Amino acid sequence: MENHDTKKISEEINRLKKEHNAVLLCHYYQSAEIQKVADFLGDSLELSRKAKETDADIILFAGVHFMAETASILSPDKKVLIPVLGAGCTLADSITAEDLRKWKASHEDGLVVSYVNTSAEVKAETDYCVTSANAVKIVSLLPKDRPILFCPDRHLGRYIQAVTGRELELWPGACYIHKEMDGSLAKEALKAHPAPVELLIHPETVAASDPDILSNPRCVIGSTSTIIKRPAISGLDTYIVGTEIGIITELERLYPDKKFVPLTEGRVCEYMRKISLRNILEALRDEKYEVKVPDEIRERAIVPIERMLSMS
Repeated sequence: MENHDTKKISEEINRLKKEHNAVLLCHYYQSAEIQKVADFLGDSLELSRKAKETDADIILFAGVHFMAETASILSPDKKVLIPVLGAGCTLADSITAEDLRKWKASHEDGLVVSYVNTSAEVKAETDYCVTSANAVKIVSLLPKDRPILFCPDRHLGRYIQAVTGRELELWPGACYIHKEMDGSLAKEALKAHPAPVELLIHPETVAASDPDILSNPRCVIGSTSTIIKRPAISGLDTYIVGTEIGIITELERLYPDKKFVPLTEGRVCEYMRKISLRNILEALRDEKYEVKVPDEIRERAIVPIERMLSMS
């Protein structure tokens, strides 16, 4: 139940959104009270599309910095705000544009495929962007005679390799939450929760490329959107959820009669959770903090993003 302050702040946020012609985009990993005031809730791909399609004057992104940058790239005529300046991403920070330029120089005929969890500067050095929802499809469509440099998430890269059979050069980055979710942890959870329980697990996890998990019919590996939709398809009563636990808020809202068990209890992304309802209120009220990608970067960074959207 909402307390009085939460309800009051939420009402003021909704009022300010109308006053400023603003739209609030929110990732599934945000806290429950923020999800409730969002105009659009989704994963990186869905929110990228919403950022491109909106006719609002202001896009307020309840997510991390690279997501706000992507919105700025796709909607340069909009004012894009992020509620706190420190909402970064250790995965995105694991590679810089200079790192990528040096890597490319040693693979002159290589195609660079970058996960959307990267900075605008890295995207500007990239041939194709992907999300966890479309990475397998896009990589499988790329020319077979060109080496692929995949960055920055080595675990997502290993999963793509396992599914597509393509050999990838992998950058050694990882999400600090998902890298804890390995095959042994997944197998222990499956043992503790016998069939007909399913494990819904993100491809950023270490477990996603484990042969035993890949071949297990009780394991569904997919993006946050895939995880969200799965209970409607399989119709089971209980699910183990192998990603950041913020997604359980939406799962419980959509499927109140189902039970969702986190693979790692209490582990949340500290960068996503830097954002509070009050931060959102202040960002709307004062129209801060703006994220603006310079034109010279944006014009190059939009190319791999548009390629991704056209192939998805």
